[in-house]
Amino acid sequence: MRLCVLCGSSSGSKAIYLEMATRLGKALADAGIGLVYGGASVGLMGAVADAALANGGEVIGIIPQALQEKEIAHKGLTDLRVVGSMHERKALMAELSDGFIAMPGGIGTLEELFEVWTWAQLGYHTKPCALLNVDGFYDGLATFLDSLVEQAFVKPNYREMLIVEEQVESLLAAISNYEAPVVTKWVKTSE
Repeated sequence: MRLCVLCGSSSGSKAIYLEMATRLGKALADAGIGLVYGGASVGLMGAVADAALANGGEVIGIIPQALQEKEIAHKGLTDLRVVGSMHERKALMAELSDGFIAMPGGIGTLEELFEVWTWAQLGYHTKPCALLNVDGFYDGLATFLDSLVEQAFVKPNYREMLIVEEQVESLLAAISNYEAPVVTKWVKTSE
């Protein structure tokens, strides 16, 4: 099994973000779960990869040629794949992964999460999508997502597809126990 971790190439403003990235990387390696991620050696991306590698884990990084210098590609990975575009990066990360975890990050992290979660909602895959809600980082997003359900833009079962946990151990357990809902038509028609 391999899990794709989506997270920042920045370390963020709190030490707990790096600490949890390290804990996640170690936990993945200890559980024999391969890591697929964006290929950087810096920020949370570098921390999760370094921890997985230090504990004997498989780490596959995927980075676009244009970001190889900006994100400082990791040179010590099990496998570093350089691709031509962000579209290729995301497609290959999804293809190689059995599930997705978003840690704290910026716009790119959110965009990657929403894309794979949308694909799950549409039934393109049945892989779990999860948030590691480090120190309440995603509390505001979770509240907003709940409001989308209340406003009838997201069905409750699609909201429930997104696993939200605060600890690495409970997150990995929830991913392990995940069962995708049956995807049905989500738009009411007059039929």
